[in-house]
Amino acid sequence: MKKILLIGTGGTIASQLTPGGLAPELTTRQLIAQVPSLAGICEIDCMELLNLDSTNMEPRHWLKIARCIRCHYDSYDGFVLTHGTDTMAYTAAALSYLIQGSPKPIVLTGAQRPIGSDTTDSRENLADAFRCAASDLPGISIVFNHHVILGTRARKTHTKSFQAFASINYPDLAVLRDGVLLRYIRQDCGPTPIFYDRLDPHVSLLKLIPGVDRDQADFLLEHGSALIIESFGVGGLPESGGFFDCVRQWQNKGKLIVLTTQVANEGSDLGVYHVGHRLKKDLQVMEAYDMTTEAVTAKLMWILGQTRDPQKARQLFYTPIAQDILWPAEN
Repeated sequence: MKKILLIGTGGTIASQLTPGGLAPELTTRQLIAQVPSLAGICEIDCMELLNLDSTNMEPRHWLKIARCIRCHYDSYDGFVLTHGTDTMAYTAAALSYLIQGSPKPIVLTGAQRPIGSDTTDSRENLADAFRCAASDLPGISIVFNHHVILGTRARKTHTKSFQAFASINYPDLAVLRDGVLLRYIRQDCGPTPIFYDRLDPHVSLLKLIPGVDRDQADFLLEHGSALIIESFGVGGLPESGGFFDCVRQWQNKGKLIVLTTQVANEGSDLGVYHVGHRLKKDLQVMEAYDMTTEAVTAKLMWILGQTRDPQKARQLFYTPIAQDILWPAEN
């Protein structure tokens, strides 16, 4: 029987009602006590690492989670991480860069309703997560509502429904039907994982709205190391408002700027319209293509933890990691 480590970080799954609203209060042992069927799936050890509403999750917590898994990696066959849903996709993406090529499963799960609720998705999600952690399912994934989603491709798309997550621009890795894992795709892995222990959290996001000018971008780049700009449609920047000069000036100062799209599916393509073509041709601005914003954010933090050289950063950005980018690599 496989031996799995359950790592608790808080979230709705472990929450109870308080006078101030739901707050994470249950231990991991209390969680698994609610799901007796887990005893027939694997042997489980429990650890309380964090106790957070996931809105309070920060890059320093991602590093703590990665260190924990690294410390216990040789002692277990797989890992289950219980986590709040609101930032779970960011954590899954971050762990995909901090723990690369893991042959062992590292599974994130949670719930839309607390495990003590009369109608909860907690028990099924936990059981499915342990089934996956005890299976040949390498790498980082989110297991939720019977779907297995690659860590770099997940996004929360519903605030209340049990089907909270979707896989963006990539198929589900697997589904679970009546407790049986039906796998479609097996992630690539190495004989041993490569762990990283540095992130630069000074990455900002600017979502364009009609009429915006460069002032917000200037502020974010002055105080940060990189800026992600979520543009409209396939991508571009307004021709008024000084954005072109803004991008050129900050790139010349060594800041990283990535253009992506606000649209969830099908990705960016800056070369289509004039408002994007100039950015790509003249400024060679980095483009996210089919990557999720969550993955772009985490990848930039990881890249900046490894290098400050813009050319090396560009090369790393376009190097696929855990299938995070599928479009042809840039020159």
